[in-house]
Amino acid sequence: MARVREKQCDRCQTMATVLYRVQIDESGRWQFVCPHCWPTVQQNNPHYTYGGTWKARKRH
Repeated sequence: MARVREKQCDRCQTMATVLYRVQIDESGRWQFVCPHCWPTVQQNNPHYTYGGTWKARKRH
């Protein structure tokens, strides 16, 4: 059985079970953002890079 985990959004600090790994500024630092914050960091952002989805339920 998979365990349910949560991680904090780097933008709004909300705990979430799904986060998107993204680069959103010139620093190139990877951040985890929740589904609520994701559209705002992605839209019209020349520095935006998608790096995968983190999910609470880890596959075996």
